[in-house]
Amino acid sequence: MRTSTDFSPLYRSFIGFDHLAGLIDKASRADKQSSYPPYNIELLADDQYRITMAIAGFAEEELDIESKQDTLIVTGTKASDDKNNERKFLHQGIAERSFERKFQLGDHVKVIGAFIEHGLLHIDLEREIPEALKPRKIAINGKSLMQQKSLEEKKLST
Repeated sequence: MRTSTDFSPLYRSFIGFDHLAGLIDKASRADKQSSYPPYNIELLADDQYRITMAIAGFAEEELDIESKQDTLIVTGTKASDDKNNERKFLHQGIAERSFERKFQLGDHVKVIGAFIEHGLLHIDLEREIPEALKPRKIAINGKSLMQQKSLEEKKLST
């Protein structure tokens, strides 16, 4: 049996890491969600990912993909029609139920696109790090900026 974990000490102990504690808390709650539909997450290249979900029996218009804040929400809504009531199953192994699956996205991860192929929904993601956050090389000139400015001022004053 799984017991609930109290993350409140993380909020008290780690100043400035409340975002990380919140992510851990969300991840622990996500473990309790249904395992339907099954999915894979794969790394295609540096900073490129793909989520593949097995959605056999769902048409494109029955699916909804929404990205809001740092959460990707995939919803499948099966319309209950009279055809299903007429069918008599001897064995029903293909689930035809509605679902909602949430994925917590990392910083700067954007949904690029989605497509359906052979009963699988593929969602492509990419991490786009802004230029201001990328590491940059600093050239070594031999003199500091302050020394260069003082030399220029001396030249101007003479």
